[in-house]
Amino acid sequence: MSWSEKYNALKTIIIKEYLRFIRIWIQTVLPPAITTALYFVIFGNLIGSQIGDINGYKYMDYIVPGLILMAVITNSYGNVVSSFYSAKFQKSIEELLVSPTPNYLILVGYVAGGVARGIIVGIVVTLVAMYFSDIRVHSYTLSLLVFTLTATLFSIAGFINAIYANSFDDISIIPTFVLTPLTYLGGIFYSIDMLPDFWQTLSLANPILYMISSFRYGMIGTSDTDTTTAILIIIGFTIVFFLYAMHLLNKGIGIKQ
Repeated sequence: MSWSEKYNALKTIIIKEYLRFIRIWIQTVLPPAITTALYFVIFGNLIGSQIGDINGYKYMDYIVPGLILMAVITNSYGNVVSSFYSAKFQKSIEELLVSPTPNYLILVGYVAGGVARGIIVGIVVTLVAMYFSDIRVHSYTLSLLVFTLTATLFSIAGFINAIYANSFDDISIIPTFVLTPLTYLGGIFYSIDMLPDFWQTLSLANPILYMISSFRYGMIGTSDTDTTTAILIIIGFTIVFFLYAMHLLNKGIGIKQ
């Protein structure tokens, strides 16, 4: 394929993925905004008033970065896993595989769709958060970097889940039993400094902790982990997941059966 043909193929996949979720924005974009508002009302106002400040910040302000990133994680992941598995289930993915479109463009196209949804939902949730809190962003560059890297990482993770899934039930196993617990235990609602030493050490094995901590540093200027280490971990996971997803695509695992 020529570069123009590759560009048109990639653009077509991205537009298809974008239109797929934006047409039903009431189901894909609005619910995270409502859920976030409920988190602020329940955890921020009711429970937060009892907890007080954390690391010198109001509890309401402290949980904002975690809630934003949680929405980005769940939506970027969910968009790709549901879209690619649906393509497998409907056999429409076969048309793409027999075309001259390179596998890496297929992967990038689906991931870009997940990142787009993650970013749009993240922006909407941020706007909701601004109504409940008064945050002055500490570093726009770092916040945007972590924001984008996290959306990319979990879009690729959703792609891998979709490749292995054999039924619609399979695409909900990882989010329910792995993603949700790791996210809630990643320091969204608390600082790991509040935990006993054993649980602090155990928390450091949770990769989502580094994402939330680095994003929190970018947003309000405080973190439970070293920011440079956190960025390297996110980039490392992203590269490994991308290479593994490419391996699965090239081998046709879960697809050419």
